Amino acid sequence: MNYVTYGGVTIGLCLLIHQVITWWPGRKSLMKDPLKQAEKLLPWLLAWCYGALTTLGIAGLVGTASGAVLGLSNWLGDVALLWGVGESRGQLAGRATFMPLSGPGACLVLILTVAFLAAVKKASGDRAGVLKRGAWCGITLGTSAGVAGFAAVPLAMAANWLGNTVYGVVG
Repeated sequence: MNYVTYGGVTIGLCLLIHQVITWWPGRKSLMKDPLKQAEKLLPWLLAWCYGALTTLGIAGLVGTASGAVLGLSNWLGDVALLWGVGESRGQLAGRATFMPLSGPGACLVLILTVAFLAAVKKASGDRAGVLKRGAWCGITLGTSAGVAGFAAVPLAMAANWLGNTVYGVVG
């Protein structure tokens, strides 16, 4: 399992705030057509879910890449906290326990990795950046002790259920 520090969570929250501010259509537009406005946030949210799943006990290349992104985010955030506001570095902000993915759940994450890479390759301009920032935010907040970390539990349960269902039918 990868552990997140206050610095990593800070980076994740900065990514989240950036996305909400750049997405925010204004109250009037949001009240007029909330589904259309929420639809614009959906790619980022799906990428966030993918990023969070990659931190839940995934090994191999996907787990290594996710761990590297999390480690870099922890370091970058810790440096920013240390030099920016004088906060001590390396304080863990992760949950004490987490729900790991089952074997079929991990297989599903590999399938989602292929889908994510295809979506990033197909996306043009800022859309690819939105997907990458969503996954990055999910990686940094997926194992945090806050509300975002609690979202990882139902995500893991859903991935395990879907993986068990698909592979149970196939196998």
